[in-house]
Amino acid sequence: MTKRHGYALLAALAAVVVLISTAIFIGVGGSSESFNNAAPRKPRGSAAPASAGAWVGTWATSPAAAEPNTPNGYAGMSIRNVVRTSVGGTGARIQLSNLYGKRPLTISHATIALAAAPSNPTAAAGTLRRLTFSGNPWVTIPIGQSVTSDPTRLNIPSAADLLVTTYSANPSGPVTYHPHARQTSYLARGDRAEDVAGTAYTEQTPSWRYLTAVDVLTNEARGAVVVLGDSITDGITSTAGANRRFPDFLAERLRTEPGAPRYSVLNHGISGNRVLTDGNLFSAENPSALNRAERDVLKATAVRAVVVELGVNDILRPPQQTDPRKITEGLRRLVQQAHARGLRVVGGTLTPFYGHRGFTPRLNAVREQVNAEIRSGQIFDEVVDFDRALRDPAQPLRLLPRYDAGDHLHPSDDGYRAMAQALDLAHLKGSAPAQL
Repeated sequence: MTKRHGYALLAALAAVVVLISTAIFIGVGGSSESFNNAAPRKPRGSAAPASAGAWVGTWATSPAAAEPNTPNGYAGMSIRNVVRTSVGGTGARIQLSNLYGKRPLTISHATIALAAAPSNPTAAAGTLRRLTFSGNPWVTIPIGQSVTSDPTRLNIPSAADLLVTTYSANPSGPVTYHPHARQTSYLARGDRAEDVAGTAYTEQTPSWRYLTAVDVLTNEARGAVVVLGDSITDGITSTAGANRRFPDFLAERLRTEPGAPRYSVLNHGISGNRVLTDGNLFSAENPSALNRAERDVLKATAVRAVVVELGVNDILRPPQQTDPRKITEGLRRLVQQAHARGLRVVGGTLTPFYGHRGFTPRLNAVREQVNAEIRSGQIFDEVVDFDRALRDPAQPLRLLPRYDAGDHLHPSDDGYRAMAQALDLAHLKGSAPAQL
């Protein structure tokens, strides 16, 4: 073979390699595992190529109710939700929910970006990406349903603020929302979904709307831990915008401690939530843990383990449950649901509430009986003793003062950190359920 022919053969082989590589990189349009290659309206810079990895939930929240006084939704407005990642990745996809809607919800335009600064509506330069749904820049979500966007390339750090913006041109209320975000999000008039600057976002809001999950394509985590709980998990008394909820501190431990399981953390706390009873007169609002476990736990992306922090509201909120056996039986049923999917479950003891307006010796006795059963090892695979971590050793019926947010029921930031520290991270490992 002459040199000339050899060079020609090499060139032909190189062209074949390029064609094959391009086909692999682009993938099949519309696939749940492919990336969105639709060009945005304005150039936003190229994203780094995705590395090999798996889809894992990095952030989530539970849709809690229909937002009051939103018969027309937020027609003609952009909603810029600010959320915090627990692990990073090289690609992202989001979930939007119309669970409490009374008519189909059309999202006309949606984007994702990194925030330029914490809790800030301005996008970091070069990070804004337009989202698509089955290849379309818009999506209509049926009543009571949710949708997942196509994946898009975006380098996302752990412990970073993301901006997920939706715009709806048409009325669509009532709005599915999570009211107690402990995070400031933003609203703007008109279609401002692709605004990099945050100047149009003049209205602040303490709630998340429509957005219920963000997944990342990642090598940083092998799965997710779902924390299923009430206002204590929701972090209702934590410092707003500071990410000092109990699940935030748990995520920090999982990211930084040597030997910790490589898991993200998904916060599925709803303020007022109970094990047995739906939270309001309408069963669809604030559903009980038993009624929402399938939605919030078992369907979470790459869930590997569950931490349960529930039971206090069953005792305190009317109709008060004063039979501890019914509460513990409800907790067992939660564990059974998780075990059916091969998930490990760590259960927390019920924390003190002496000094709270609802305290009575009788109700505290119910709490202590539930705790005794939890500590016996007959409910959960493993136990995290939140009661012991937070109580005052000198007066065990109450929270330690520095762990008390002031209402004698909810923890302070320091209390939330103490809860995370109380959890043995090794208890999250493994998937085979214990024989209880």
